[in-house]
Amino acid sequence: MPHPLGSFAYVWPFYAAAVIAYLLGSVPFGLVLTRLGGYGDIRAIGSGNIGATNVLRTGNKGLALLTLLLDLGKGAIAVLIARNFGPDIAVIAAAAVVLGHLFPIWLAFKGGKGVATAGGVLLAIAWPVGVLALATWLAAAVLTRYSSLAALLACAAAPLYAWLLGFDPQRLELIAVIAFLVILRHHANIRRLVRGEESKIRLRRS
Repeated sequence: MPHPLGSFAYVWPFYAAAVIAYLLGSVPFGLVLTRLGGYGDIRAIGSGNIGATNVLRTGNKGLALLTLLLDLGKGAIAVLIARNFGPDIAVIAAAAVVLGHLFPIWLAFKGGKGVATAGGVLLAIAWPVGVLALATWLAAAVLTRYSSLAALLACAAAPLYAWLLGFDPQRLELIAVIAFLVILRHHANIRRLVRGEESKIRLRRS
């Protein structure tokens, strides 16, 4: 990884990758799709989040699934494109695309929780970790019906999976940082879980 204040001729691709990945990550697919679907501003519904779980609260499972796939896809695409320019640039893009989703410039830096986008990053940069984290999320979601708790458990487990599978320190550190950021963005969910006030996953509109 180059020094951030090194020769511009050497570091500019890293800055370019960071900016492009951030802008890709900042596209609020949940907000765009619900507006196009006639549901208004998703931030005024349910938890106010722009992610797939909150989109599901509109009762439109198709839009929720599409939001999930697009958010996951932008994380994977950012890494897969950047990987063609080297592993260091892929790591930069991975971090930037997640930051873009969490803190999008278009929404006053108030974005989603980053679970799907982080999942796409994991599948692209360390697919065994991504598969195990997804399996953890699915198992926890089915057993508890709490999307947020499932996400927290999957994030907590991801660095452990990376360590147990012997991934290199650079990717292990990246996965740990992403997991920390996503967990941090769930601070309100954690408080609601502790109080027993967190909403469960519902596949039917109430």
